[in-house]
Amino acid sequence: MRDRAVGLPPETSRLLERATAALDAQDPQSAETALVAVLAVVPECTEALRMQGLVLHLRGDFAGAVAMLERAHALKPGDALIQMNLATARYACGESDAALAGLQRACAMTPDFAPAWYNLGKMYMLQERAAGAITALHRALDLEPEHVPARVVLAQAQASLGAVLQASANYREALRLKQFLPAAWVGLARLDAEPFSADDVVQLQYEMQKPQANVAARISLGFALTRALEDQGKYPAAFRALRKANALMSRKLNWDATRASAQVSAIHQAFAHAPSAPVDPQLGEAVIFVVGLPRSGSTLTAQVLAAHHQVELADELPWLEQVIDAESERRQQPFPSWCALATPQDWHRLGQDYLARIGSRQRSHFVDHCEGNWRLVGAALAMLPGARVVNSRRDALDTCFDCYRELFVRANEFSYELDHMVRYWHDFDRLSRHWQALFSVRFLDIHFEAWQTDAAMQLRRLLDFCRLVDDPACLELVRDPPGARRSSRVMAGGQLSPRDIARRARYGGNLNRLRALLGERQAGN
Repeated sequence: MRDRAVGLPPETSRLLERATAALDAQDPQSAETALVAVLAVVPECTEALRMQGLVLHLRGDFAGAVAMLERAHALKPGDALIQMNLATARYACGESDAALAGLQRACAMTPDFAPAWYNLGKMYMLQERAAGAITALHRALDLEPEHVPARVVLAQAQASLGAVLQASANYREALRLKQFLPAAWVGLARLDAEPFSADDVVQLQYEMQKPQANVAARISLGFALTRALEDQGKYPAAFRALRKANALMSRKLNWDATRASAQVSAIHQAFAHAPSAPVDPQLGEAVIFVVGLPRSGSTLTAQVLAAHHQVELADELPWLEQVIDAESERRQQPFPSWCALATPQDWHRLGQDYLARIGSRQRSHFVDHCEGNWRLVGAALAMLPGARVVNSRRDALDTCFDCYRELFVRANEFSYELDHMVRYWHDFDRLSRHWQALFSVRFLDIHFEAWQTDAAMQLRRLLDFCRLVDDPACLELVRDPPGARRSSRVMAGGQLSPRDIARRARYGGNLNRLRALLGERQAGN
């Protein structure tokens, strides 16, 4: 993969070097100026075409990047680097299957090319295929042991499968190789593998003062520092670090709490009354929606159901939202404005659309675990009148604070400001109460605390509601000691660990403002 400018005139080679330096500096304008000059002299210079594709990719012109890289690939079809770049551009265009196939070809073309194996591992992770990612990333590290990004992604993949000790070791090795690595610090903070040390606290505070610590880095390091200070028993300092990190994130996201509440009010109004008699009352009887706020125990409920021999699980896939978005686009009206005009035939059609999206199943029941679907329960049960909804609930203070101290991988923009978090919890609470009153037979509240006090009774309620027979595997899962199988996947899978459950008492008076906000909201109901 060296000397890609072999055979070019000296001045053209220097221009390519200039373009390479500009791309390394994330300066696409300077890179393009040099590349245009190269292509004016050598129109079929594959390296210039490849780099021009990278420039277009950086600018967000993904279709243009694919076209440019296809030109380079046609001229040099056996080049693994071009194949790799073309695959990543195809992924950016939404062609995930073609991208994966392209990366597999790049690895086959040049088996000792570590970047191709790294990108293949990343692609597997984007497709939630962690086992494939681990295989590819191990290959990348066999070839290049100091490939820090590959080691970080490998740790993420291992954590997602519960291999927390291996994940922790790889994060630590990545930090040894490159100390300023916010992604590795926050990855460690998401694990329950081992406590942070006093030296870690000092190192994190030092990292946050470095010139390269931009806003995104200080956010990640701040959440990691919170966990490290907790592990040292310094809860007031941990709360100060957490408050600073959340303030940075909140300013970056600019969440509109008023608009979000207005949306919930509109949904409440649109589904003020039970839907009209459905076309097919049994439609969707195999479907169980598991919803709730983050950090409320919904993952535990979903995994308990998934342990059942009659159940398949889909985790955080947006099928329900996709059906509703498609209907909104068809009607040229936002949800829920069009719901009052929807007929039983319309809801039946949408229900069939949803079932088509989930496809054929091997088992009799299907669990759709997507926390944010709590807003869409009215639509879900209008289109699938045979379905059931399990709503996960947890103590309001615990839920709000655990969301506030979590740096989420995506979404949940409401959680980085206490006022916004409490308002969002209130919106969830009032809509959940409405769904319970409207769909009492098909809507069940499951309280996380009940899993702790009487798991067997909670399981019995859950299985009866979902029309499932007893299965010892479900009871075995909920009776696992907190430090065993479940806690190993706490942060990766969204479950709750003993650390989460005991945290509130240790913060004491630092949570008085959150208590007051929740009290004001509840008093205002």
